[in-house]
Amino acid sequence: MEQQVMESEMILPTHLSFKKIQMHDKYPKGQARGRHWKHLKQIIQAENYQNYPPHQPNYVNIESPPSMHPRKQICDITGFEAPYSDPRTHLRYANTEVFKLIRSLPNEYVQRYLALRNAAVVLK
Repeated sequence: MEQQVMESEMILPTHLSFKKIQMHDKYPKGQARGRHWKHLKQIIQAENYQNYPPHQPNYVNIESPPSMHPRKQICDITGFEAPYSDPRTHLRYANTEVFKLIRSLPNEYVQRYLALRNAAVVLK
């Protein structure tokens, strides 16, 4: 039976549908591989912004109305979103580890963090 299998000639397709195409087959040498990003200058040149109304925000007129969503509160120490605020120091924090750190800070450092946020408060 092995001889029969050896003698039979199997014809396989050159590309199997379930097999991923290799990168060198997909992109021959010298051909672009992906998305081309445009610079702001290229976008401005491609679009005809003179035809837009002046009150509509676009890349040339960056002034836009204020956001309707509330500002996100950011942790003063880590920079993550801060759902909590320390009532004693008024610093915002993201988790319990940062809270422990805030409580161990001297008043000078707390004042510096508050000054960075433009919320300087005299603590007693």
